[in-house]
Amino acid sequence: MTTHYTVGNLIYDAHIYDGMNSNLLDLPFYTKWLPKNKEAKILELCCGTGRLTIPIAKEGYAITGVDFTPSMLAHAKTKALEAGLTIPFIEADIRTLDLKEQFDLIFIPFNSIHHLYQNDDLFQALQGVKKHLKEGGLLLLDCFNPNIRYIVEAEKEPQQIASYTTTDGRAVVIKQTMRYESKTQINRIEWHYFINGAFDSVQNLDFRLLFPQELDAYLERCGFSIIHKFGDFEEGPFTDDSVKQIFVCR
Repeated sequence: MTTHYTVGNLIYDAHIYDGMNSNLLDLPFYTKWLPKNKEAKILELCCGTGRLTIPIAKEGYAITGVDFTPSMLAHAKTKALEAGLTIPFIEADIRTLDLKEQFDLIFIPFNSIHHLYQNDDLFQALQGVKKHLKEGGLLLLDCFNPNIRYIVEAEKEPQQIASYTTTDGRAVVIKQTMRYESKTQINRIEWHYFINGAFDSVQNLDFRLLFPQELDAYLERCGFSIIHKFGDFEEGPFTDDSVKQIFVCR
């Protein structure tokens, strides 16, 4: 979300994105924490192509999806229409969001906060969440638990991380390289795309790493109480070996 750090356009190609991100391992977790009252209002920030938005709407919830990328939202709207659903999908920057309504539950899934590259970006987004959250409402989010050993190994040589065929018929192979900037805590990830057997392009996927005690402190500084912090979507304890940081906050 800054001019210094980027996510490549091909990563936001809706068909390529959906082909790589088809799993729903996080859906049961987010569904479990939804209010029992189906009249409750749900807000998903950084909803992408509706991977979670649409299944939650199918359960009868009034959910609104917000994302920064027009192409992703266009695909989300198409998928919702095909499913016979009416879902408000809104193009907006979550740092300056102003929907003039409040929600019972807000969630930021799928590591999306790693794209808030500077502290002020994160603080603005969390203040926006507070503004849109009803009294007693919940904030849920997930992100990676930084693994320095993994980063060091991944800096040595390219690693193939994906191979799949998109719904529009493209065979995609992705190889990854990365370089960590200690000063900024930015992991400079590059995805090398090979499409239909030929090299296509290198796309940036810059991630701001958020270390556990740091993120806990930021959430509390912005007025949130951490009710639970899990290390996986099965709600296992957060430990030194946890791949994820998963929060339930009020």
